[in-house]
Amino acid sequence: MSDEILLFASGDLRESANMACWPAQKEMEDRLVAALRREGRDLRRAHAFRPERGHGFLASQREGMQAFAGIDPTAPVIVAEAVWQYSHHVLPGLIHHRGPILTVANWSGQWPGLVGVLNLNGSLTKAGVPYATLWSETFEDAPFLDGLRSWLATGEVKHDESHVSPFDPAGSSIDVRNTARRIATGLKRDKVILGVFDEGCMGMYNAIVPDELMAPMGFFKERLSQSALYYETLQVADADAEAVLGWLRSKGMTFEFGTDPDTELTEAQVLLQCKMYIAAARMADDFGCDAIGIQYQQGLKDLLPASDLAEGLLNNADRPDAPDRHGTPIRPGRAIAHFNEADECAGIDAVLTHHVHEALGQPVETTLHDLRWADADRSGRVEDCVWVLEISGASPPAHHEGGWAGTDSVRQPPMYFRLGGGTVRGVAKAGSLVWSRVYVAEGRLKMDIGLGRAIDLPKEETQRRSEATTPQWPIMHAVFEGTSRDQMMARHKANHVQVAYARSHDDALTAAQTKACLAVELGLEVHWCGSAGIANA
Repeated sequence: MSDEILLFASGDLRESANMACWPAQKEMEDRLVAALRREGRDLRRAHAFRPERGHGFLASQREGMQAFAGIDPTAPVIVAEAVWQYSHHVLPGLIHHRGPILTVANWSGQWPGLVGVLNLNGSLTKAGVPYATLWSETFEDAPFLDGLRSWLATGEVKHDESHVSPFDPAGSSIDVRNTARRIATGLKRDKVILGVFDEGCMGMYNAIVPDELMAPMGFFKERLSQSALYYETLQVADADAEAVLGWLRSKGMTFEFGTDPDTELTEAQVLLQCKMYIAAARMADDFGCDAIGIQYQQGLKDLLPASDLAEGLLNNADRPDAPDRHGTPIRPGRAIAHFNEADECAGIDAVLTHHVHEALGQPVETTLHDLRWADADRSGRVEDCVWVLEISGASPPAHHEGGWAGTDSVRQPPMYFRLGGGTVRGVAKAGSLVWSRVYVAEGRLKMDIGLGRAIDLPKEETQRRSEATTPQWPIMHAVFEGTSRDQMMARHKANHVQVAYARSHDDALTAAQTKACLAVELGLEVHWCGSAGIANA
């Protein structure tokens, strides 16, 4: 491997985010330069810092293409990410690159660098591009340095994936297999429609599932336009939006209202979000969608407040009436599954979860979370390293401690959400979880699945973790059963993870086995993450 390594930093399309996040990126790059220098190697940026813009990120796909066009296609490359990034800014260059590739994240909750690297890793996996990956808080710890030396010597990094095993349906009970087979038969017969409001949110190549992989399962897309959603939002009557807001208040949900729409949440923003909720439900009904996904970024960000409030309401079985154009409630008492950021892999998973949990009498609500960060529990309540799972304000209140009464709404950060809008914020209740991820690899749909639990932590520890990440967003303290922090990072092929509650650990195991069997029936390759003995009990 060459003594000179080239560094790329993929950024955001939103310049406000690039400028705000640059100091964290610069600090990480300086640490990486020092680490490489200690190994006798030079790390050089492949694209310059631009003082007129106040950052050194690649801020578009074209900028990334131009940067890769100017380098040796066999050179060793590091993609370093301390912040959220748009993978398609660097993916075209990486797809054609012939040299060794290393993706690196800083271990920090401040900006979603871990989330960004996991998205890039999932995108590279889908594209069939070989890569290695590392993460570190200090870039001086032994695991990072050992991994770096391995990559410099061989172009590869080996991680422990001993927690992963192929799932064998034969190890499940006959009742579990029969339930899965019955659901699979129904899905293939009746078909499933995923309503996708514009594909490819924020460059998430890994979140787009090719049609030909979905069709054998009986899953099909209804490609919907966010411009149509914008139009329908504006057609909703003021009185209908006010009724939704009144219902939320009657349930005990609170709103942190201010007067300055540029920096504070206003009632006008929330009423527009209530209109979007009704409009989305109407369009799901119009097209017979089993689940819908709204891109929002970038399409709606300059037209409407954040979509997150609408998404959280849709995902909750106990939700305000969304009247159709004749005043009749749409699917009352039922969740309308929504997959955040139009992540079609999560959309497939949400439909499978809904059918399995409904058949088993388990809660049907799902949350698509970011794997944001993990840290030791400083309260000392649990010995495990505890993950912070967060998503941009769209958690269903059924997942929160206190339900609706334990849920509040605050303004989305102006850096990402210029027009504001409220979140659906709460602290996830303690309980047993099924976690999973559908992804594309080797030209096939695959699923990783396992068990976990949401942890109840003291208020002070929750506050510390929330403030270390994005305090406006809902938070879950999670432990993945039989899967360490680094095993999760090494294996996971996405920025998102899907979680659903079950009423007990035994119920979660039955639900996970049933969903895994269902996925196999539909043609997915399934791996259990955790104890194979538990999976096949």
